[in-house]
Amino acid sequence: MKNKTYNRRKILVVFFCAVAVIIGLLGRLVYLMVFDAEYYQKKAEALHEREREIKAARGEIVDAKGTVLATNKTVCTISVIHSQVKEPEKIIKALSAELGLSEDEVRKKVEKVSSMERIKTNVEKASGDRIREMELDGVKVDEDFKRFYPYNELASKVLGFTGGDNQGIIGLEVKYEEYLKGKNGTILTTTDARGVELDGVAEDRIEPVAGNTLKVSLDANIQMYAQQMAEKVMEEKQADKVGILLLNPQNGEILAMVNVPEFNLNDPFTLNTANGGSLSDEEKQDALNQMWRNGCINDTYEPGSTFKVITAASCLEEGVVSLNDNFSCPGYKVVEDRKIRCHKVGGHGAETFVEGIQNSCNPVFIEIGLRLGTDNFYKYFEQFGLMGQTGVDLPGEAGTIMHKKENVGQVELATMSFGQSFQITPLQLATTVASIANGGERITPHFGVSVLDGDGKEVEKFDYGRRKRIVSKDTSETMKKLLESVVSEGSGKNAFVEGYHIGGKTATSQTLPRSANKYISSFVGFAPADDPQVLGMCIIYNPKGIYYGGTIAAPVVKNIFENVLPYLGIEKE
Repeated sequence: MKNKTYNRRKILVVFFCAVAVIIGLLGRLVYLMVFDAEYYQKKAEALHEREREIKAARGEIVDAKGTVLATNKTVCTISVIHSQVKEPEKIIKALSAELGLSEDEVRKKVEKVSSMERIKTNVEKASGDRIREMELDGVKVDEDFKRFYPYNELASKVLGFTGGDNQGIIGLEVKYEEYLKGKNGTILTTTDARGVELDGVAEDRIEPVAGNTLKVSLDANIQMYAQQMAEKVMEEKQADKVGILLLNPQNGEILAMVNVPEFNLNDPFTLNTANGGSLSDEEKQDALNQMWRNGCINDTYEPGSTFKVITAASCLEEGVVSLNDNFSCPGYKVVEDRKIRCHKVGGHGAETFVEGIQNSCNPVFIEIGLRLGTDNFYKYFEQFGLMGQTGVDLPGEAGTIMHKKENVGQVELATMSFGQSFQITPLQLATTVASIANGGERITPHFGVSVLDGDGKEVEKFDYGRRKRIVSKDTSETMKKLLESVVSEGSGKNAFVEGYHIGGKTATSQTLPRSANKYISSFVGFAPADDPQVLGMCIIYNPKGIYYGGTIAAPVVKNIFENVLPYLGIEKE
């Protein structure tokens, strides 16, 4: 009897457990069908959906007058969906012929079992349209954008270019990526179990958002003319390269930045030299990196006598020299155990400070540099912003190469006073001279002016911060008069422009090692001298034959000023 009761209870326990499990499963099923239905419906749909990206149009770059410097060109991406292919051989032959690819290359992609295989990108729109008209099952033609530069080589090292993903690589393209890139969209299509897109089922589409337009201070006309002048002097002097800078010394806006030889922005991976085909992959990449370098900001050099502008301003500000101070130049100056020569072998004889700067006399600047002293030299070097970078809105700006102060003796101080034994960038020199000439306030050189939306409405204006005073207004006025006299009466007379007051300074510096006998010729000048609106600088690297800055660099700036000043509405006096 006890066994029967025990078995009955056991059966009841099993029965109720089974009922509980069934009720639990039914409850779970109801929960999934009612409360979680939307979630699992989306999961199921996802198994039969395919997403394709729609590239956003990259924002344009326009110059100060609205001229388009960088825009977009419609291209196509050709892809194949393996599950939809019905006639593989027909597709292979058609795509091979139209796209200029080998049949073997196309076959590998057509026969590859994958959801979607990309055959070729950046296909011309006309070619993409022809493929679309063939109506090949399994072949997709998606429109895309490729960066296009209407002026090819113009300002190539400033504008920069984009890669295959349409992202900026160098120059303004990468610096302002966040404004230019836009936001990609998507197309969502529904497929059956085999991955074939279903006809009659609506596509979900998220439209792309185009990037904004970047307005820059660069003026295409000024850049074009300056670039032509740079190419001309490079050819005439058989120089290695030539750099030209034009900027507004009042606000730091850069009107032109030339680095010849430039390169073709629409073909940036082709070297602009003849020996590209004989290089290894590593050598070619190194050559490309060099070709893309912006010498005005990426490279440093010994500025030579153009730096005397900065030494003179420091000494006037500190009060260690006056305009009527007298000096004597026998053609050299002995400092400790070194005889440091002047560029004029026979010397300049007796001269005032004004005549010393007009003559670009090394012994005069050695003397005032020694009067200034190492501590004050470094104080003004720091005060003028020369220890850091200019803050220009381009990537890769180089910093100053300078002695540690504790390692500077009298000889080092003497050579630094006339622009040797340290290195700065060309832009740093131009920026500092501009800041001394504009009344004494340090400017931030820049290209970016504002960001515009698709309707051309300004959505952001760039602010370059509060300007720091680096010299007094009195010192600035004195320097402007001194530098005007350099052009009207001194070594910079080849930069004189009829009807304009021009201030400026020449330089001829020898590169390291000195035994190589290679020179850098340069001139920096501004106009009008009493109220500078434009500063111009030309640097010629390793010219052949005559290499004096006053002879070959000053005339380049003169020629540019003759054309640019009237263009900017600066009238003759």
